[in-house]
Amino acid sequence: DENKNETDTGHKEAKAQNPSTQESDSKEEKEEWMDILGSGQLKKKTLKPGTPDSRPQKADVCEINVTGKLEDGTIFEQFKCLEINLGDNETIQGLDFALALMDKGEEAEIIIASRFGYGSLGFKPLVPPDATLYYHVTLLDVKPEPLISTLEINERIAIGCRKKERGNWWYSRDEHTLAIHSYRRALDYLDDTDIPGEHTDEQMQHLLEERLKTYNNLGASQMKISAYDAALLSIDQVLNCQPKNVKALFRKSKILKEKGELSKSIEVIRQALAIEPDSKGFQQELSLLLAAQRKDNSKQRDLYKKMMGNSLQDNDSDKKKKAPYNAFKWIAAFSFAVAVIGAVAFKYRL
Repeated sequence: DENKNETDTGHKEAKAQNPSTQESDSKEEKEEWMDILGSGQLKKKTLKPGTPDSRPQKADVCEINVTGKLEDGTIFEQFKCLEINLGDNETIQGLDFALALMDKGEEAEIIIASRFGYGSLGFKPLVPPDATLYYHVTLLDVKPEPLISTLEINERIAIGCRKKERGNWWYSRDEHTLAIHSYRRALDYLDDTDIPGEHTDEQMQHLLEERLKTYNNLGASQMKISAYDAALLSIDQVLNCQPKNVKALFRKSKILKEKGELSKSIEVIRQALAIEPDSKGFQQELSLLLAAQRKDNSKQRDLYKKMMGNSLQDNDSDKKKKAPYNAFKWIAAFSFAVAVIGAVAFKYRL
């Protein structure tokens, strides 16, 4: 036993004294992990290989088993046979990126820095701010995205609502570009054209209501990134079908205000007040708009007065400049007349 211990100790000392062995171990460890972004913030290690050349493409339906843990081992989410569309922001960005590099049937560990996870907000109550996430993922199956025209109305509503809710989640985290993408994808499914199979009026009404909610939320997200023309188009989609939708009217008034169209903005908020005359929010908004309009009108009057004042000053200046010239003309004309009269008088005297 003493000889064995001495031998083990000798091996350890030899390994410690051999830098090439340490470098080899370090290299093997690095090769196990794929540094997806090259920054160390997103890494993947394959535990079980999948079918070669079977990676999912954008919008493909990925079926996964997934478990997410914190550094201390706390499980914060766990799903079996979860289906998501790759690249549709239906999960955190780091997991979306890593799935694109997995083969069908592959089992992998994924380490995600907070930037590509739940960020500085965390995910209450389990994920604290700025937490590194550790995922165990199995890519069970990969299927192409179904043609929307082949989906019956209940399937369209279910998928569309799922994507709309994801948009709401991104909106709540101030990730407005991601929210906009989710809402647009939801609208692809909440389309009422070419729906196969039979459907009732109630189902069609449900689909329409979900579509209008999505347009309303899309407009709100577009406002957040100052895309006011696009936001106006989205909100008008709602008002074309629901002209008394006060939430849409309020947002349209806000958009017109930002575009500098105060008169139109006031007209729209008055429409909202006519529907809900007791709304303190609408009353306050109208007061602010009227005050802004008075201020704008006052500025225009001051500018007009200034322009008119400059015009009058220019006229006075022109008159002063012309006065000496006019006097010279009169003197010249008078001198010429005197000369003519003198010449005539001299002629007849002779």
